[in-house]
Amino acid sequence: MTQAADLTLDEIRSALAPAIAENAAFDGWGPAARDMAADMADIDRDVAALAFEHGTIAMIDAWFASIDAAMLAAVPPEQLAVMKIRAKITSLVEARLDTLAPHREALRRAVAILAQPQNVAAAARLGWRSADTMWRAAGDTATDYNHYTKRAMLLAVYGATVTVFLDDESDGQADTRAFLARRIDGIMRFETAKASFVRRTRNRPSLSRFVGRLRYPIA
Repeated sequence: MTQAADLTLDEIRSALAPAIAENAAFDGWGPAARDMAADMADIDRDVAALAFEHGTIAMIDAWFASIDAAMLAAVPPEQLAVMKIRAKITSLVEARLDTLAPHREALRRAVAILAQPQNVAAAARLGWRSADTMWRAAGDTATDYNHYTKRAMLLAVYGATVTVFLDDESDGQADTRAFLARRIDGIMRFETAKASFVRRTRNRPSLSRFVGRLRYPIA
């Protein structure tokens, strides 16, 4: 068994993140939650402070990374491989929310912190990372503008879904699942319309190319 003293700082962050989240539900995302998690894991408090030297955002960052990992474990590649794209994205988002469900208060506090003006850039970075993780797990390999539009749309859908999720008291989070299904319907309709538009316009004459040839005739 690996001893706490043998762990790297990255490993310490990963090891402590879930326990910090559990404590953050009661004590907030601060030193108290971090120290309690360190005590539970038999890790020196000063070492834990060093691992999270960037403070609250570093703790939330590590927790969200652990949620991403749990999400991927809940919906493994062999399961995703037999799904259509809509089912893949839906399953990944629902797995992420299922993982977060026991820690709703910690998430609520984390969202409030990330909404502060000084943390907007960090919130965007963490949200984009999760959206990218989901699309990559779903098999997306786009490198053009589709790479960015897909992630931006999923980030918007996920953010709105989390807002519903935080106050959802329905059985099995039924209200959240229904809300998510409607939003993913919107993404799929957009992607279908976009693909249709690209097909229709692929062979249309380009005005810019035509004007360019007028200026620079082919010899």
